[in-house]
Amino acid sequence: MKAVVVGAGHNGLVAACYLARAGVDVTVLERDTVVGGAVSTVERWPGYRVDRGSSAHVMVRHTGIVEDLALDVTYQDLDPWGWTPYGDITFHVDLDRTCESIEKACGTRDADAYRAFALDWGQRNAKVFEAFQGPPTPGRLGRAIWGAGKGTGLPGIELARQFLTSGDALLDSLFDDERLKTGLAWMGSQSGPPTHEPATADLVGWNTVMHRLAPGHPVGGSGALSVALQRRLESYGGRVLLGEPAVAVERRGVRTAAGFHPADVVIGACHVLTFLELAQHPLLDRARRTVRVGNGIGMVVRLATSALPAYPRPSTYRSMQLLAHSREQLRLAFGQYGAGLVPEDPPALAMTFSAFDETLAPPGKHTVTVWGQWHPYRLAHEDWDAIRDREADKLIAAVDRVAPGFASSVEQVHVQTPVDLERELGLLNGQVMHLEMGLDQMFAWRPLPELAGHRVSEGLYLCGASTHPGGGVFGASGRTVARLVLSDTRRDRRRRHG
Repeated sequence: MKAVVVGAGHNGLVAACYLARAGVDVTVLERDTVVGGAVSTVERWPGYRVDRGSSAHVMVRHTGIVEDLALDVTYQDLDPWGWTPYGDITFHVDLDRTCESIEKACGTRDADAYRAFALDWGQRNAKVFEAFQGPPTPGRLGRAIWGAGKGTGLPGIELARQFLTSGDALLDSLFDDERLKTGLAWMGSQSGPPTHEPATADLVGWNTVMHRLAPGHPVGGSGALSVALQRRLESYGGRVLLGEPAVAVERRGVRTAAGFHPADVVIGACHVLTFLELAQHPLLDRARRTVRVGNGIGMVVRLATSALPAYPRPSTYRSMQLLAHSREQLRLAFGQYGAGLVPEDPPALAMTFSAFDETLAPPGKHTVTVWGQWHPYRLAHEDWDAIRDREADKLIAAVDRVAPGFASSVEQVHVQTPVDLERELGLLNGQVMHLEMGLDQMFAWRPLPELAGHRVSEGLYLCGASTHPGGGVFGASGRTVARLVLSDTRRDRRRRHG
């Protein structure tokens, strides 16, 4: 059997690896000159290795994919995984140490409440995570999530209400200190929806999985995961063709400018709208009208610096630095985003991996990444190319406010506005999650009910951030699709020979 995968993002590479390991002849087509899509790393300036998209890997570390495929990638734990300078609260993997930090900043009541929250929602999300490991069929989702929250002794109707409430309402019901609530709300907002919206409680509760296993950053950059997947694929006999974009998906293969690649199976590991358009699929018009890509989500600046931010403790550099000073700041930024305006005071998240990975920058130098939310792709009154430097300066200033003097250490700046994210990485509207991560576009509704099972039509499949379980560095949808392809192939063989 031959399979062609359209797109060499990490999900496409995961699918390709599992198929090739099973003996399938696999070719991966990629328009870019490097593998990984938004999970890639390039030399941005001489001697500086800089991530192009994601940096902190959370979910993939829980899947077992790295171990199952014996990938040659070395993770460095992000422990502590989070820190907010407003209150000096540190979130360690170790729950006791986290509660000690919270008690020092916020008092005993909030520390005790956080312990109960972490244990409760950690158990709930262990169940949710099971649901993420395969197709979102009703039976499978029910079996996976059954029992989530049972340890609380609360009736099912109350557990359902908690799941459907807003993250802010959950935080207000549990904690007193606004600084703690702000740090958790900002971390919970990283999927896109703000925590004042309904059904965002579990975006906050999901943080608790990081007390079970640390997030990680690969030595050499985020793209080291994708490179390791490419090498494993090649060791199984598969191949990746870079600089060869698909121009048409047909029933028996994929056409590129260089020729036709015959295939029994084609997997779209790209945006759902891109794949449906390539295939000229009947669902294309419905998908264009129905799925919410959204108006971008944020922007990022990649910095080469002469020094790290002057934070109070070296351990802080391993964490995701949560530079949001209040939930009012988060709400105002989202409100301006909704009006097509850039945020006056953007909340920021900084990462400083060169503090412990010497492969990322020349000796004595550093790389710093600063992500900002929410920044609209379509602006009401301005043009991104005209304001990019101004908005980048705002994110640098967010770090400088908590680490005075940081701005003067910046030597090089690479700006990725939402428009740049689309141009460079093919992320439509600069949406890093492909589609908005609202409840109505998750589980059996992602990207559409007709496509939620990853099957598009006979011989055509879909994986990646457009599908269940959604965006982020995960790999689960790639593995799910590979299993579906192999299962469908065995079924078809039984039919032919039965």
